[in-house]
Order: sequence, then C-alpha cells, then structure tokens
Amino acid sequence: MDLAVVDLSRLQFALTALYHFLFVPLTLGLSFMLVIMESIYVMTRRPIWRTITKFWGALFGVNFALGVATGLTMEFQFGMNWSYYSHYVGDIFGAPLAIEGLMAFFLEATFVGLMFFGWDKLKPVTHLFVTFLVALGTNLSALWILIANGWMQNPVGAAFNTETMRMEVTDFMAVLFNPVAQAKFVHTVSAGYVCAAVFVLGVSAFYLLKGKHKGFAKRSMTVAAAFGLASSLSVVVLGDESGYALTDNQKMKLAAIEAMWTTEEAPAGLTAIGFPSLEDRKTHYEIKIPYVLGLISTRSLTGEVTGILELVAVAEDRIESGVVAYDALERLKANREDVASRAVFEQHRNDLGYGLLLRRYVADPRQATPDQVRMAAWNTVPNVPVMFWAFRIMAGIGFAMIALFATAFVLCTLRKHETKWFLRLALFAIPLPWIAIEFGWIVAEYGRQPWAVEGVLPTFLGASSLTVPQLWTTIIGFTLFYGVLAVIEVSLLLHLIKKGPFAEQEAFPPAAEDDPAAARPALA
Repeated sequence: MDLAVVDLSRLQFALTALYHFLFVPLTLGLSFMLVIMESIYVMTRRPIWRTITKFWGALFGVNFALGVATGLTMEFQFGMNWSYYSHYVGDIFGAPLAIEGLMAFFLEATFVGLMFFGWDKLKPVTHLFVTFLVALGTNLSALWILIANGWMQNPVGAAFNTETMRMEVTDFMAVLFNPVAQAKFVHTVSAGYVCAAVFVLGVSAFYLLKGKHKGFAKRSMTVAAAFGLASSLSVVVLGDESGYALTDNQKMKLAAIEAMWTTEEAPAGLTAIGFPSLEDRKTHYEIKIPYVLGLISTRSLTGEVTGILELVAVAEDRIESGVVAYDALERLKANREDVASRAVFEQHRNDLGYGLLLRRYVADPRQATPDQVRMAAWNTVPNVPVMFWAFRIMAGIGFAMIALFATAFVLCTLRKHETKWFLRLALFAIPLPWIAIEFGWIVAEYGRQPWAVEGVLPTFLGASSLTVPQLWTTIIGFTLFYGVLAVIEVSLLLHLIKKGPFAEQEAFPPAAEDDPAAARPALA
C-alpha cells in the first residue's frame, strides 16, 4: 500500500467529516428547541410563539438540507476510498448505518415536509407531534452513527472468522450497548444542544442590539438561556463520563490527552497546562492539579492511570503475540484442518491487529526485526501535542459556555435582556461551540490513530487501491464544491436573519379602511 494514498485518503475523509460536522450539531440542537418553542405556542396559543417557531424552523431547514447533502458524501467514501476497511469490518460497521437510514433518516425525511408545510393543514397538537418526530429522527440518526463510530473505538461483540478472513458480529447487543458509543452519543448530542442555544442567543442579541423585533428576541433569548445552561452543564458531566470510558477502553488516547509519559503514583494529577515534546518524550513547564486525573478517570484514590512509555511496552508484547497469530493464520490458510495452528491462533487472536501494524515496514510480519517491532509499538502513540492542546481548547470553551449561559439565565430572569455588553459578548460567542466541537472530533478520531478499528485494523491497511492523482482530483473537487455550499448556506442564513421573523406578515400590509379592496378576501 502506497502510504501517500493512505494519507490523502485520510485527508479527504477528515475534510469531509469536519465540514459535515459544521451542520450536524446545529440540526441536533435546533430540532428540540423547535419542540420547546412550539410546545409553548400550543399551551398558550399566542401567535408570537408560532412566529418564533416558524422563524427558527426556517433556519433549521436550510441547515438540515446542507447536513444531509454532506453526510451522504461521507458514506460513499467508505466504499470508494476505504474499500478494504468496508470488506474487513463491513458486517459490523454497516449494520448501524443501515438501521440509521431505515429507522431514523426515513423518519425525519418523511415528517420534515409536514413540519414546514403543514402549519395551516394540521391541528396545533398534531403539528407539534410532527415537529417532535423530526427532532426524534434527527437525534436517532446521531445515535446509530455514533454506535458505528463507537465500535471503531471499542470493537466489542465481534470476532475474526478464520473461514471468511473477516470480522463478523458475535453479539449485536454488545455492539448496541457499547459503553464508549453510549458515552459518545450523550456527549455529542449535548454539545449540539449547546451549539444551537448559542446560535439562537447570538441572533437574538443581534436583533436587540439593532433595536428590532424586541419581543421576539427576548422570548428567544430566554428559551436559549435556559436550554443552553442545562445543555452546557450536561456537556461537562457527560464529557467526564467519556473520559471515564477511556480508562478501560482507550488507555493510549487518555495518556496522550494528558501528555502522561510515565505512570504516576495513584491518584494521578491533572496537567492544567504544559508543553509536550515528542523528541525527548517529556512535558516541559507543566502545571499539575493533584489527584484530579485519578479521580476523573478511575473514580477512586487508588486507581492507576497508565503512562505512554508503559503502554508502548505493552504494545510491543502484543505485536509479538500478533506475529504468532499471523503465523498460525497463514498455516490455517494452507490447511484448514490444522488443529494445532487453530489452537495457537485462538490463544493469540486478540493481538492479530497488533501484528498487522508491522505491515507498514515489512510485507510479512514474521520477517520483522526487533527495531521494526519497536517502531510499530511507538506508532500506537498519537500526536501528543495535538491531542493535549485540542482537548484543552475544547474543554476551555466548554467551561466558557457554562459561564455565558449562567449569565444569560440570570439576566433573563431579572428581565435585563438588553444589557449591551452581554449582547455583544453573545454575538461574538457564536463561532465558539463549532470550534470546540471540531476540536472534540479531532481528539476522538485523531486520538484513535494508528487504528481504523482500535486494536483490530490499522488505518493504512484499510484504504482502496487508488492513485495519488485520483485523490488530489477528488480532494480539490470536494473542496471547491463544499466551498460553494458554505457560501450558499451562510448567505441563506444571513438573508433569513436580515428579513426577520415578521417578513411574511410585513409583505401584506393592512389595507386602508376606505379601500374597497379591504372588504374582498385575499386570493393566493
């Protein structure tokens, strides 16, 4: 495998995934904010809440359409750019994606039209139920996609089949209730809710700064403040749960996030700030908060957080065990009835993926030298400085969001919606959730490297047999196409925001009392 092809395939997927994830969080959050706003309308029957729901629903619709378009591109890439990955683990990975399409995507796609065009056709309670089904479908889509992604992080409920030479499902319930997938789902969805709340808060602040649509903006801001405060607190709590899940399932990722090069005496301290160095494998000028990392990651004062150097030593042992599994598997290919080889393979099967890491250096892992084994073991360490800082940027913004929404909640409670300094702060805070979410994606996916599936399939073995010119052509094409879509998305959102929530009513001004046309019904 040409490693340039692998790197370009990774770059293309990273670009499309990061771009797609600009739309997903806003869709997740706005969908349930629409349910809240429309519920208030159904309970109070005040027309202003119908106007509020329809306005934010229009912005939701634009974002929803772009999210669907970019998401489809990502799914095609598994077959086009990562064909061996799809062949090797498609039986497990493909099932949640198929269920997502049949259950969740069809649900939201079916009812999204009724939500937009059924205002005058459906009873208010019925329309609210339709809006809820759209929100439910949107969040179910995230659930099934993150179940698939969670399996890549923690491949439970599956085993290698020596007859088919592929990974196959052994326990679908284990795949479904994967602790890593569940932690990722609640954390990701909560982050999406924060993103939507900041968006609504910022746009409402824009109207108040302009002195326009004050009644609309104050009500929207109040909903965003309450929804955002609950969501931002949830992100921190559920993020802590995600960190706890790493302790047992992705120890190397946790060690890289904390730049913990050696195992410390329990309970380990949390590095608040420092400068990790890959060259001397140390963290310079670090400032540590005692006990915190041990408490977060092990929920105890005695639990140990393993350091990078110790994990590399473990990886070396597993690579050597994987070579034994690889050798037994090759002998089984030649003779399916070889009982002794089958017994050896069963003993070492869990380390087969580690043995495959050597394919980066040698065609036959059995011919690898001790130096190549050591290099393969160090390949299991992700880029520590990138992981260290990406996590801290994400976490720092998360705590800033709590402060933002706590302030907003207090001001809305005191009916001081038009506090100028806060309105400016809310407006400038709009990009922050997206920045945090993108860095969170980097921590989750870049931190899994060198694995496409943790401990099972190295990333460099999963790519398709493409050429460098083919990949550059598609990367440039996607970049240009997505650039155009981004301009269209932002233009449409800004156009709708500029028009304002009452554009529909303002388009038909009331006729004068002495105008004979006032007595005639308006015709569409």
